[in-house]
Amino acid sequence: MKNLINTNKYYKPKQLKLPLEIEKIIEISDPVYSFCEIVDCIDLNSYFAKKGCKTGRPRYNRTNLLKVILFSFMENGYLSLRGIEKSCKTDIRYMWLLDDMKAPTFATIGNFIRDDLTETIENIFLAINKVIFEKDNVDLRHTYIDGTKIEANANKYTWVWKKSCIKNRDKTFLKVSEILEKMNSEDLNLLGIKFETRTEYAIEYIEEILNEYKKQLNIDESKFVYGKGKRKTTYQRKYEELKEYKEKLERYTKHIEICGEKRGSYSKTDKSATFMRIKRDYMGNDQLLPAYNMQVAVCDEYIATVDVKQYASDTDCFVPLMEKFNKQYGKYPLYPIADAGYGSYNNYIYCEQHGMEKYMKFTMFEKETKNEKYRDNPYRAVNFSQDENGKIVCPKGREFNFKYKQHVRGNNYGRTEEVYECESCENCEYKKDCCPRAKKNRRIRLNRELTSIHKEVLKNLCSIQGALLCMNRSIQAEGTFGIIKSDKSYKRVRRKGLENVILEFTLISCGFNLYKYHNKINRIKKCA
Repeated sequence: MKNLINTNKYYKPKQLKLPLEIEKIIEISDPVYSFCEIVDCIDLNSYFAKKGCKTGRPRYNRTNLLKVILFSFMENGYLSLRGIEKSCKTDIRYMWLLDDMKAPTFATIGNFIRDDLTETIENIFLAINKVIFEKDNVDLRHTYIDGTKIEANANKYTWVWKKSCIKNRDKTFLKVSEILEKMNSEDLNLLGIKFETRTEYAIEYIEEILNEYKKQLNIDESKFVYGKGKRKTTYQRKYEELKEYKEKLERYTKHIEICGEKRGSYSKTDKSATFMRIKRDYMGNDQLLPAYNMQVAVCDEYIATVDVKQYASDTDCFVPLMEKFNKQYGKYPLYPIADAGYGSYNNYIYCEQHGMEKYMKFTMFEKETKNEKYRDNPYRAVNFSQDENGKIVCPKGREFNFKYKQHVRGNNYGRTEEVYECESCENCEYKKDCCPRAKKNRRIRLNRELTSIHKEVLKNLCSIQGALLCMNRSIQAEGTFGIIKSDKSYKRVRRKGLENVILEFTLISCGFNLYKYHNKINRIKKCA
């Protein structure tokens, strides 16, 4: 009997058809091939901790999951968890990387990043760098350093200021002393008891006073009255007032502890974020926002070391960044090139101790090199001449006598300044130009060691090599942040907490290096 079943009705004109080999429909110049060239050289399984077996569904292949995450950061700079999930379902390159594995959900990707990558991401970053640096012969001697402030994932007006807390805490100490004196004179005098008053009070000491006050006067908190028409006793008023001061001191102490020694503020919605001035537009209009200070050390256009700090000053970020560089690569760079934000006495001495050349600008570098009126000003202390006896002489010919030495605040190497005073500034025709604000004889502060360091830095940076290095720094280091912030639109941190921000920015740095390697390989192929 003839089969009369017509199979054409099961046919759809837009039916999806894929070849058996997915690679055939991915262009040969696609970044996924450059990505696999690097990642396939690394044993990614060694970076995952072994976990015990659990009941339920089988665990996702963590190697494939990591490849998908790194490729998404390579291609997009930053991609949300839901964006990665969507790409796994719709983008054939992600399907190829998953290797027939079911597309993971955004929750699975988020749990994997939080649980498996928080502690190992820096090792993975180093492994990727090792492969790229060997293939591209990256020079680690020349390191270009720069930093930028990126807004944190925190509310704008949630600041807590450390100085304000200290000031209010000291005022509360005075109020505690006043209430204790009232208790001693009005309530405890007849009982022969006296509470000791201090300049500062610990929380435990105030708790002891409250318990003792309640015990001696037989105070029962359950009988306290509140509300309209009720009259509080003097004992209740003093007890509640002291208790309120104790609660205030607890809050101030907690705020000061969260800020720590180096920070002056923090945000209530992200306690690791610090309020900083951030450049908002090309006109220089800025705003005080919670942010993190991102630091990078760039070698041959690749990010060699990345660090995240909670304070705004770039000066304090240099030493930790170089220590991290040394820990990762086993040596310090020979030429660390940075802008004027990193040039300080501490950093220059640190470079001398670790065999690094001084190629970091100092604060007045631009004026020293471009403003001749400032540089050659005869009334600047560094331009004063010396007589035969070695004494400093002003343009009028009057001597400056040594007065004393003073320590410079914030210095780690015992830096001191020498203070000199002119023997007499009376009837001097140069006084209006030399020291118009000085009511008495002019005083100057000199640090001969720092002055000689500045001369060495000027000599290094004004040479042909120094000019080329400064030009390269503006191209590579600042260009790195230009790509990350402008091209990849990463202008705000998505995660909260310092540890999570380091994880996020290290992932972005992994993607940046992979992206940069792919572009270099493509340029070489086009030239060939």
